[in-house]
Amino acid sequence: FYAQPPEKPNKKPPQIVQPKPAPSPENPVVEVVDNDDIKVETNLVTIPVKVSDRGGRFIPNLKKENFPVLEDDVEQEIAYFSSVEQPFTVALILDMSPSATFKINEIQAAANSFIAQLRPQDKVMIVSFAAEVRVLAEPTNDRSLLKSAVKQTKIEQGTSLYEAVDYVVNQKFKKIEGRKAVVLFSDGVDTTSIKADANSNLSDVYELDAMIYPIEYNTYKDVQAMKRKSLDSHGNLISLPTASGGQGTTAEDYRKAGEFLSELAARTGGRIYRADNTSNLAQAFSNIAGELRQTYSLGYYPNGEKSNAKRRLKVRVNQKGIVVRARDSYVAIKEAREGK
Repeated sequence: FYAQPPEKPNKKPPQIVQPKPAPSPENPVVEVVDNDDIKVETNLVTIPVKVSDRGGRFIPNLKKENFPVLEDDVEQEIAYFSSVEQPFTVALILDMSPSATFKINEIQAAANSFIAQLRPQDKVMIVSFAAEVRVLAEPTNDRSLLKSAVKQTKIEQGTSLYEAVDYVVNQKFKKIEGRKAVVLFSDGVDTTSIKADANSNLSDVYELDAMIYPIEYNTYKDVQAMKRKSLDSHGNLISLPTASGGQGTTAEDYRKAGEFLSELAARTGGRIYRADNTSNLAQAFSNIAGELRQTYSLGYYPNGEKSNAKRRLKVRVNQKGIVVRARDSYVAIKEAREGK
């Protein structure tokens, strides 16, 4: 989907700053996505499912018996079912780069409002990033601790977006069981990542058993204004706090950033929201909290051995007048990748 970026200079990678994590078991569940192929390395395949009537109203109290699941037109036996009452673990990833359109107090207020709209049993981890990726709170439902963590966010230099996504996907969420989601607040532009890139992120989320909800804010006009203020009398760039040498400031950079965020959502069953003012930002967080309260999860062990073959999925509900949103295909392989 993305061309491979040029080789980056050999410099010290951004530091992951975090408290000592508590041990937790490995999670064997793998996400199923539509439109693109997915490679999974475990047998259990899980599918987030959203169910509503034709007026868009959520249908509660469904059981696993209500969900026929077909793989290549063959009905599967559901081995895993998670109702909407079961809690979520949410990773709230906040972009703290200098190009942020919103003021820090606006970001903090929206984040705290989002946390308050989750259910008491839902856990949240707080991750911020600029050049460094900082884990400000491990997953917890302690609202006072989370509020304190949000207050610790601060604007800093650099933008290691890809490394923040990589860290949450590969280091944190693979060790957490149950229903999970990522809420990513960013403009999608990366300027300082070394150990990860757009391609690796998009490949890794194929194997993620969590939905990603990006909240995109467009900072292009603000960055152009910064560039104009940073030019000398000859039109040469003196300095730019948002990126090194103007990296990540062109219209093409922002086009790719938007595509990247949209793909994160599409490949994991989430949804992208766009916010260009405080009201839109608060509404985006509110909508995501609502969706998390209305998502079922189904899982099954595929019939037969069809490695490296694309498998078509159909998820239905055995009631009339029901609209089902779910993934429609995946690709399974038996071999795990090296280093995973």
